[in-house]
Amino acid sequence: MGTQFKMAHQQWIAKHVNARRGEARRRLIDGHAHAEQAMAEKVWWPAFGHFDHLHPEYEVVDFFGGKRYVDFAYIRGGLYIAIEVDPFGTHYGRLDRRQYSNQWVRQMHLFNDGWLFIRISYDDILERPRLWQQLLQQMVGRLFGDPGLRYDLSASERDILRLASRLDRPIKLADVRTLLDCAYDSARKPITSLVDKKWLIPVGKGTSRVHAWRLDEARKLPPM
Repeated sequence: MGTQFKMAHQQWIAKHVNARRGEARRRLIDGHAHAEQAMAEKVWWPAFGHFDHLHPEYEVVDFFGGKRYVDFAYIRGGLYIAIEVDPFGTHYGRLDRRQYSNQWVRQMHLFNDGWLFIRISYDDILERPRLWQQLLQQMVGRLFGDPGLRYDLSASERDILRLASRLDRPIKLADVRTLLDCAYDSARKPITSLVDKKWLIPVGKGTSRVHAWRLDEARKLPPM
């Protein structure tokens, strides 16, 4: 697993470094350090065997207009999850009382923007990695579907259904293209599949090509 992890980890980091500029790029190069690498190697990789949907040193603009960076962001199906690794005796001890309090105000604003937060101690990564592998597997299974349940849906189709259930309007092809980071033709394929499987219903009339769909309310959504 060591060699396989190293290759996948290097490719993953290189991909994100190449996609970033300025401070975001520098923070990734400098910020993805020993504790974060340990989390990737000892917890995430053994739990999932890939880094899909996981973003290292992710830049977030908070309520005050300032930029902060979370150690990892898991972004999938319209859901944003921040994962922070906290070594014992972290930087909080170097903050004054107001700075310390503002940490939680900023976190609450991000929560109100739809972010969920997970904090993992560095000691647990070293001493109880299997516990956190199981906890994260349970989280992903609960939020995005238990692989043991048969719904005849691909991962992309599940993500589309989750997003459609969160929108207060019909889902559009542009939404799917942004979600899957793909071209329009590629975005239409899972939509067509979901229509064929009776999960989505086209919206609109006429013979022109459909560009919006709604969930079939008669169907019970799979665990997300």
